[in-house]
Amino acid sequence: MLMNLIFLVAGLAVLVFAGDMLIKGSVGLAEKLSIPPLIIGLTVVAFGTSAPELFISVQAALWGSSGIAIGNIVGSNIANVLLVIGIPALIAPSRCDDAGVGRNILVMLGFSVVFMAMLAGGTLNRIEGVILLLLLAAFLFDQFKSARQANSEVAASLDYHDEVSNIPHSNAKVAVLILLGLIGLPLGADITVDSSVEIARRLNVSEEAIGLTIVAIGTSLPELVTSLMAVVRSSSSIAIGNVVGSNIFNIGSIMGIASLISPMSVGGNIARVDMWVMLACALLVGFLAHWKIKIGKRVGVAMTTAYAIYAAVAFVL
Repeated sequence: MLMNLIFLVAGLAVLVFAGDMLIKGSVGLAEKLSIPPLIIGLTVVAFGTSAPELFISVQAALWGSSGIAIGNIVGSNIANVLLVIGIPALIAPSRCDDAGVGRNILVMLGFSVVFMAMLAGGTLNRIEGVILLLLLAAFLFDQFKSARQANSEVAASLDYHDEVSNIPHSNAKVAVLILLGLIGLPLGADITVDSSVEIARRLNVSEEAIGLTIVAIGTSLPELVTSLMAVVRSSSSIAIGNVVGSNIFNIGSIMGIASLISPMSVGGNIARVDMWVMLACALLVGFLAHWKIKIGKRVGVAMTTAYAIYAAVAFVL
């Protein structure tokens, strides 16, 4: 049991570091290819921060561990709101009132509702995977068009440089970072899924519970670190935008790709309980944004406490 826990922590650590290396290498390559900063911010960085979740879900789907695959995404979207917004609020207050955030929150709600409708059917098949990817493509196109109309290439450049530091500029370093990322991500995913399944068996709990909590928290660490740094720098728009964008990509790209590769069955508890918690979290962000509520220590304590209660209940159900 102890060794499985050690392997789980090691696997998550490999995922986080490999994902970071892949992002830095990919951004460095994109800059060398003179790809516009706006495109880098909307695609390379956005997909890169979701890389750990992607490899976990794909690996779990291929192994037939649908509970971990789907639980990882539902759990990550819950953790992104309650922990990635809640924990930084304990350090410094932030708001959800920046221009454009409200529109993306509505998109996040739309993706959540569509995803819930698919989960309610009991399976995620390839057709539904294609639908999610098409919806994501439409969202990216709309983002790109809106940003171009607002002439915000400079702002987008600053945004992704705030999120991704120490971008490599030499060809050798770019190649090494991309290679290490591509090797480390599947390796970390394999170790994490294997140890998670074994822990679930030994504790006699469902794979969904492990995916919804332990794995979800581990794969949400990049978003948490980014949001913590953003709050410290008084850039609350990055902290909130990071969560909203990550939740959209988690559903659109990761569940889209994973279900396209291997159709998955949906656990009963996820359909009955967890997807509703995910929707409640999305509605909470919408409420905070609509009423321009300051997310301070009291809200942060409430959100982190709510997550602790949710995680405890997930193991009991």
